[in-house]
Amino acid sequence: MRIVLRVTRWATFDCYGTLIDWNGGIRAEFERLWPAEDADELLRRYHEFEPEVEQAEPGLSYREVMRRVLARFGEVAAGEDDALGRALPGWATFPEVREALERARGRGWRLAILSNTDSDLIEASKATIGVPFDETVVASEIGSYKPAPKHWEEFYARTAADPARHVHVAQSMFHDIVTANALGLLSVWINRRGERYDTAPTRELPDLTGLPEVLDELVAP
Repeated sequence: MRIVLRVTRWATFDCYGTLIDWNGGIRAEFERLWPAEDADELLRRYHEFEPEVEQAEPGLSYREVMRRVLARFGEVAAGEDDALGRALPGWATFPEVREALERARGRGWRLAILSNTDSDLIEASKATIGVPFDETVVASEIGSYKPAPKHWEEFYARTAADPARHVHVAQSMFHDIVTANALGLLSVWINRRGERYDTAPTRELPDLTGLPEVLDELVAP
């Protein structure tokens, strides 16, 4: 009798922008806080400000990062300085995410999240997603924000995963795909906004709909 040993396959995910509609959640808060302003322009500026704060003080909680970034836009009404942190647990999952993750798990993939956030916030978002994850690494636990490589280092320390059987899946080229490439990892860029970069991921998809099949193409069972 021939015995076939199945080696664990891991898919790691960024959460916000990849699984949870991060842009939509922040944009909605900008529309509420400053209804007369151009919410798209405010969101563009937010994308510039947040990495600056994270890289300047990597030990900050993500809730504090959001608070400090929001303060850069000017005075907000009393009690609104933590508006983004309060809103984040209610931000929606992209519509295809749950089914895609469930199908990946059904094919034997173990799932993990590597996120620039806090433990309480990611637990709320995981409940919204509604699919079990086998590991979670967040910035507030390790004192580091992506694109620094510490999330991946911590993931390997906790799981002893084989890098050759690991695929990183993310929407952010800056925070995730560039680092995954530098580490020699397989990567899937979820390019929801039709962006263009010189850096090439292993594969590119517009959303997670076809992800389980792509994962199996990249790392066979």
